[in-house]
Amino acid sequence: MADAADIARLRLIRTAQIGPVTYRQLIARFGDAAAAIEALPGLARRGGGRAPLVAPVALAERELAMAVKLGARHLFLDDADYPPLLAELDDAPPALTLRGDLALLRRTAVAMVGARNASAAACRFARQLAFQLADEGVAVVSGLARGVDTAAHVGALGQEMGEGGTIGVIAGGIDVVYPPENAALQESIATRGLLIAEQPPGTEPRARHFPYRNRIIAGLAVGTVVVEAAPKSGSLITARLAGEQGREVMAVPGSPLDPRAQGCNGLIRDGAVLIQSVADVLETIRPIDARMVRSPGMRFEGPPPEDASDAERRDLLSLLGPVPVAVDELIRQSGLAPSIVQTVLLELELGGRLERHAAGRVSLA
Repeated sequence: MADAADIARLRLIRTAQIGPVTYRQLIARFGDAAAAIEALPGLARRGGGRAPLVAPVALAERELAMAVKLGARHLFLDDADYPPLLAELDDAPPALTLRGDLALLRRTAVAMVGARNASAAACRFARQLAFQLADEGVAVVSGLARGVDTAAHVGALGQEMGEGGTIGVIAGGIDVVYPPENAALQESIATRGLLIAEQPPGTEPRARHFPYRNRIIAGLAVGTVVVEAAPKSGSLITARLAGEQGREVMAVPGSPLDPRAQGCNGLIRDGAVLIQSVADVLETIRPIDARMVRSPGMRFEGPPPEDASDAERRDLLSLLGPVPVAVDELIRQSGLAPSIVQTVLLELELGGRLERHAAGRVSLA
């Protein structure tokens, strides 16, 4: 039988209108998922809408049972094994599905991404770099895409005697293979490394899922290495997310005559660390002094949300419109306490009147 707390958490996570930020705020305010579910109607009513339809118990039970059948397990945001670096993200996934060795989550990790249509030289370099990182005890994180991602996984898996390994983060469900030609590689990662999915089992990857996957890739690692990327490559999204998360951004330079190198060269021009060998990566991710090592998970959470008055709701609502605005700007202009602003935004979102955007911005729906 599935644990009642896990069922409640999964029901809340799979409820429409409740994203990672909203889930975290609900748990912070009400303590657990069951209490948050009971409070949803009142919160939505104060936000001027109807409460979202909570995912049924049967759906949560079915998903948990499916994971067990696949040899996987769910890992929730407040579980002890949840990766602390990933938990630092404001939009950290409330639940992950995993197959493989969870011990990899406790190792220093470096993300490696790049072009799907990568050159032979780039794939060779990625494979060699991943092999050497694994030999140094570093877990290599990538997204199981064609090209550089595949080379990175293969290189890390080739280091049989090292203390490192590889972590594959996929855009679909834990049981869905994409691209199809990586079926054997995905199974190898699940049995010899660690496979991670945010989407429920059986979910086919869609275009919107890949940016969500990219934030996990960057969030698990102390830094991201881009091996080869065109100017509009999805790998640059991962690099940008790593920078926004306060992680190291590293790039391998390439010929200015090769369009696939323009993204990396641009990153270096903008301040990314130039990488030519595994020594460059290790020098970047390891502190000069051991006393400078930061303790993951020590982020400031702030006070839990508190009830707002009708006047405060009106004041904040008057500042919102169809154009996305940063939450910090709303706090500054309204003069309200951050906890009050978060409460009103939470109510509006649950009432279907608010949309959340990237970089902590919100707008009226």
